[in-house]
Parts: sequence; structure tokens; C-alpha cells
Amino acid sequence: MALFGTLVNGGLIIIGSILGLLFTKIPERYKETVMHGIGLAVVLIGLQMAFSTQVIIVVLLSLLSGAIIGELLDVESKLNQFGNWVGSRIKTNSNEESFSQGFVTASLIFVVGAMAIIGSLDSGIRGDHEVLITKGILDGFTALVLTTTLGFGVALSVVPVLLYQGTITLLATQIEQWVPEAFLHGLIVELTAVGGLLIVAIGLNMLKVVQIRIGNLLPSILTVGFVYYIYQLI
Repeated sequence: MALFGTLVNGGLIIIGSILGLLFTKIPERYKETVMHGIGLAVVLIGLQMAFSTQVIIVVLLSLLSGAIIGELLDVESKLNQFGNWVGSRIKTNSNEESFSQGFVTASLIFVVGAMAIIGSLDSGIRGDHEVLITKGILDGFTALVLTTTLGFGVALSVVPVLLYQGTITLLATQIEQWVPEAFLHGLIVELTAVGGLLIVAIGLNMLKVVQIRIGNLLPSILTVGFVYYIYQLI
């Protein structure tokens, strides 16, 4: 079932939001330790994916070209500006503002990111839901924390998550109709490796080891197709 990972992700967000309504005060040290544990697991998953590469030069050139494009377009900054713009459009009374802010904040956190794209592609192309399930665990805990301060609006973020990830997954299931099977197999391997390194970056950011502008590396998810095509021609 192609949408299994997306549905699990959505379900965990709802569960986390419900638990957040029950636990209004979570000690900061608990939050920090749990997030560190999740961060370590995210790094492990990313490394497992990255080690699948068969042509390391494709991964390297994809990341380099993607980083250049990302910096030229300043993707990370634009994503942040979009989030701020959406937040600034919300001007209602205090209760409604908290509800709306919870929805917007959670939606941006859960939708904008490498794991959402990579996980959806993995689910659609390979039927592998591990990334989205891991993302679901992370999203669920994040939803729990956000709900304790922003309220039930956080739970409604499940709607854009299902629509966004579901659309990418369903489109990915049809890619075989347009791309030759032999080429697709190799591309998936290298796409998985590039995506894995971006997931490692997410884990390192969560652990606060380094602050990587992951948004500016996202174009590498697209450039890997072009780089791999050129590699096949050589």
C-alpha cells in the first residue's frame, strides 16, 4: 500500500496532539533527551540510506550542484519568509490566534523538509515506508510538545501533511511509466543515497552538532536525476 507511510505519519501526529492536551507541562530535560534519542535514530537511518550508493561521484556532484542552486535561490530563507508571511496573515482574537498559529506552525514544521519529500518518494517508488514512519514518530512527539502551548490547532496540520505527502507518493508510483526500468533502478539507488545524507543533516541539526541549511540542499533531490543521466551517457 503506497500511502501506508503517509497514513501512519498522520496518525502519529493526531496521537501526539491528543497526548499534548493531556500533558500540559513536560519538563524541559525530558523533551531534550527524547529529541536527542530521535536525532540519533534519524542519523542512523540516513547513514543506512547513504551507504547504498554505487556511484559516489553522482552523490557528490548532486549535492554540490544542489547546494549551488539552493544558495543562489536562497531556498531556506524563502521557506522561512513564507512561514513568517503566513503567520502574519493571521490576525484574530487571542483564542483563535493560538488555534490558527498552532495549525500554521505545525503544518510548516511537518510539511517543509527533506524527510517529507524523500520519505514520500521512497514509499511511492520502492514501497519502503521506514523514513515516513520515523518522520511520524518525530512529528508525533513534536505535535505533543506544540499542543501543550498552542492547543488543538496543531492536530489539524495532519490535513496538509496527508495532501502533500500523499500527492508526492502517488505521483512517484507512476514514474515507471515515463522512465526506463534499468535507468530507474540506478537512479533510485543514488536518490536514496543523496536523500540519506540530507536526513543525516537533519539528525545533526537536531543534535545541535552543527547547523546545516538543509533547505538550500533540497535542490540536490532534483539534480541527482540530471547528474545520473549525464553519468550514464559517459
